[in-house]
Amino acid sequence: MNVNTNIKKTIYLMVAALMVALSPTAYSETPDAEEMWKIIQQQQKVIEQLQKKLEQTEEKVQVTEQKVEETAQEVEAAAEAIETASSSTTGSGWWERTSLGGYGELHFNSRDGDDQVDFHRYVLYVGHEFTDSVRFFSEWELEHSLAGEGKPGEVELEQAWIELDINDNHRFRAGLDILPIGIINPTHEPNTFYGVERNRVESEIIPATWWEAGAGFNGEFAPGWNYHVVLHSGLDVPVTGSSAGRIRSGRQKVAEATADHLATTGSLRFTGIPGLELGTSFQYQEDITAGDDVGANEATLFTFHGDYKHSSGFGLRALYARWDLDMVIEAGTEDDEQDGFYIEPSYRFSELVAMGDIGIFGRWQQLDLANDREEESVVAGIQWWPVDQVVFKFDYENREDEDANTDQDIYSLGLGFSF
Repeated sequence: MNVNTNIKKTIYLMVAALMVALSPTAYSETPDAEEMWKIIQQQQKVIEQLQKKLEQTEEKVQVTEQKVEETAQEVEAAAEAIETASSSTTGSGWWERTSLGGYGELHFNSRDGDDQVDFHRYVLYVGHEFTDSVRFFSEWELEHSLAGEGKPGEVELEQAWIELDINDNHRFRAGLDILPIGIINPTHEPNTFYGVERNRVESEIIPATWWEAGAGFNGEFAPGWNYHVVLHSGLDVPVTGSSAGRIRSGRQKVAEATADHLATTGSLRFTGIPGLELGTSFQYQEDITAGDDVGANEATLFTFHGDYKHSSGFGLRALYARWDLDMVIEAGTEDDEQDGFYIEPSYRFSELVAMGDIGIFGRWQQLDLANDREEESVVAGIQWWPVDQVVFKFDYENREDEDANTDQDIYSLGLGFSF
């Protein structure tokens, strides 16, 4: 039943009631002809007025129904336009699928009275989602504030990859990417780790930050179990000179890099317990010197780490990394192993000060480097997070190098941020 039918019925009932009220039965005496004529005229006027109001009401209802229909059509058209724009790669809403981020670190170091200040790195992230299942991510870095010929810094492209969803749990990724090894390499924003400088084991043995060009798969094969498998470019470790055998010096950074000998990396991480991450990785390189004629130069890397954060604020990190090498350096000197480990307990006090958190930590680390050079250090420090994305750091390190017969005291101040 529509609105017009209801209005008409109501009016007819009102007219009928009025006629009954004005009918001769409502009078105690029978009206004469003149009075009857007056009654009829009054009834006619009422009927005409009600008929006029009915016509006006019908017009308003028709206009309202038309506006409702037009509004519904406009809403539907707007929704279709928004959906089309959001899924378009060239539409006006492209920025809604583009994200920016980054981080930076400013360091002051004092080594036995030799002081240095350095804006160590500034990094910018740019990401874009082409669709819900195809995405891009990149990372640009400026090291040591100033780059160019004769300058201390570099401009580097550390990540630039495309990732495609195979299904809800598995993805394919190709391009320039950070290798999924250790703790610092995948997650190296300064507000996420203790210490002004990155720990020596993950800087020299792994060595962070380490990226290569390649392709592979990643995902979750069971709740809390994540994997990466990547085929990628390899290292080019020098076999002569002052950096002979140094793993860190072998990073080619995908800059016209030799690609005659590829490498393979696989990693597995467990995060199924709140606050706990356990991870392991394995890498094989056919020739870690990228084709040097001396020796076979095969190499395998194994790492294991644990990272635990309790809700009370207590934290504990530990990592072990080991290279097994078949490498000849310095005219016949063999290097068959390089490894290192560190243990790092910490405690973060929430809201200990009016603004932010305070954290304290200690770290013991040992390294066995090229040419059997052994290094041991102890680090202790304090950090303040006014907000989670900003951190101020201070630490002290005592570093001993048995082969070089050195014993350094290093004081460091740092400012870090990410966004």
